[in-house]
Amino acid sequence: MPYRLPAEWEPQEFVLLTWPNETTDWAPYLQDIRQTMTEMALAIARHEKVVILSMFRNDVPDQLRTTENVMVVELPNNDTWARDFGPIVLKRMPSAEGNEGMEPTVWLDFRFNGWGEKFLADWDNQIPKKLWESLALAGKAGYENHQDFVLEGGSIDTDGQGTLFTTSQCLLAPHRNQPLTQAEIEEQLKRRLRVSRVVWLDHGNLVGDDTDGHIDTIVRCAQENTLVYVGCDDTDDEQYEDFLALEKQLKTLRTADGRPYRLLRLPMPEPIYEGQGTRGKGQEASAEGQEAERLPATYANFLIINGAVLVPTYAQPKKDAEAMRIIQQAFPDREMIGIDARTIIRQHGSVHCLTMQVPSGEE
Repeated sequence: MPYRLPAEWEPQEFVLLTWPNETTDWAPYLQDIRQTMTEMALAIARHEKVVILSMFRNDVPDQLRTTENVMVVELPNNDTWARDFGPIVLKRMPSAEGNEGMEPTVWLDFRFNGWGEKFLADWDNQIPKKLWESLALAGKAGYENHQDFVLEGGSIDTDGQGTLFTTSQCLLAPHRNQPLTQAEIEEQLKRRLRVSRVVWLDHGNLVGDDTDGHIDTIVRCAQENTLVYVGCDDTDDEQYEDFLALEKQLKTLRTADGRPYRLLRLPMPEPIYEGQGTRGKGQEASAEGQEAERLPATYANFLIINGAVLVPTYAQPKKDAEAMRIIQQAFPDREMIGIDARTIIRQHGSVHCLTMQVPSGEE
């Protein structure tokens, strides 16, 4: 097996972002989300390269276009969720017989169909191949067409050692890969992603999540057989029982060599509803007679980059600080960078969802 799926904390070549524009659902608060993404891009650029996709180059502010380590590529796109339509990149195994002449990385181009045909995705689905071509990666990074299989980057995570984590509620959701069974999907994942085993989680779907339960909102892999996960302490929270079941399941899991995982428990943010405090703004009145929509705030949606971790925050000082402290335990040698994610969650994602890391080909 000459290639493997690397862990997110391994050395990265760049992080991919997609710039929001006025034709998307971001339009009502476009300046707010652009401010948030500018902060993210500048934070990442201090540590590694950033590639920003944009419908129009001049939409990206001069502050970013003139920043070292930032590259802007013009490509048509439907939305900003690079995690789910971006390439999933494998890394060549350490030098061994038979690997000579192989590209150090290979881009896997899976089909993105708008989270089960919920949203328009025709342009987004073309991005991995078009970006690979735009960056002139032929001969430098391989390319594989997997358009016959639906897979979103936010629906999987890995320890980089052959174990893949995913959720049954997402990969078995309607309009993904039916009529394949769970066992058949597992075999496809193993073959295409070059992993040796798949761990399925069955609980922990955030209220307000429209991805059908992406794993990067609830459980994340970290170094030394560590799983960082979201817990819920409020017995009155509508999510309490489901996240209690998730925690129980995590405690039963074992590593490939039979050891229990080190578990680090993140707090659940206080409920945040649509219209409530976006980037420091006050409570807005909801439409009369309508119940405010709960947004899928989570601390698990952090992004690991070279030398740092971008952690979503929600203007909840005590819980924000606790989340940063716990994630620091998982990555003790990296800088913790808080990113105000209150605008991002208005479109039902967070920091990790807006990004896709591309690993370095160096061994």
